[in-house]
Amino acid sequence: MRAKIRLYVEHPLGPGQSVPLSREQAHYLFGVMRLAVGGAVALFNGRDGEWLAEIAEAGKRGGRLACVQQTAPLQMPPDLWLLFAPIKKARTDFIVEKAAEMGAARIVPVQTEFTNSDRIRQDRLQAHAIEAAEQCGGTYVPEVAALTRLNRLLEQWPEERRLMFCDEALAGPAGDLAAAPGGPWAILIGPEGGFSEVERARLRGFANAHAVSLGPRILRADTAAVAALTLWQQALGDWR
Repeated sequence: MRAKIRLYVEHPLGPGQSVPLSREQAHYLFGVMRLAVGGAVALFNGRDGEWLAEIAEAGKRGGRLACVQQTAPLQMPPDLWLLFAPIKKARTDFIVEKAAEMGAARIVPVQTEFTNSDRIRQDRLQAHAIEAAEQCGGTYVPEVAALTRLNRLLEQWPEERRLMFCDEALAGPAGDLAAAPGGPWAILIGPEGGFSEVERARLRGFANAHAVSLGPRILRADTAAVAALTLWQQALGDWR
């Protein structure tokens, strides 16, 4: 029995474990995907790895799955945060989805001086992270944090976490992280209007910051997020 559909659940997973379905999950499995009792679904919850489950009960308003066997262990991503300034709705969704696919462990929207959006739907962005993990085969879902002011975040910054600061003022050859130390890191992507001079000066003087260029052209914020994650993953992450 093989499962073509992957589903994130909050429920614990284990041998013989019964997993109840919400109304939305039941509608997706039975109404949209047309599965029936006996069908196979791959489940993960971000803690217990991936499990093959069989549909035990199917209804319009709910259902129940039964875990059969573990098909993959929990695979944790590198200890990497992505910090970004929210932009237009669809492009913010894109950043969250790609961050989840590319192995960010935590996603932190930040409010900078030139950030165009002063609010986010944290629950909606978390749902996008879950959907991305379902589709890319991940067994871990990154947390999407609440919108936080950049200056407040820097004031509370953990001493052991280094910060890859993507500075559009450094347009030129792409940054080289080959000699950078490992351990906890974060990537910071600025807003569409760039960082202010005050923010740039503070970041350049920040003890944990490592300023890098993302190449000779100034990138859109969503493109910059993917480029920065790729650069870090190839040098310090789990792509090596």
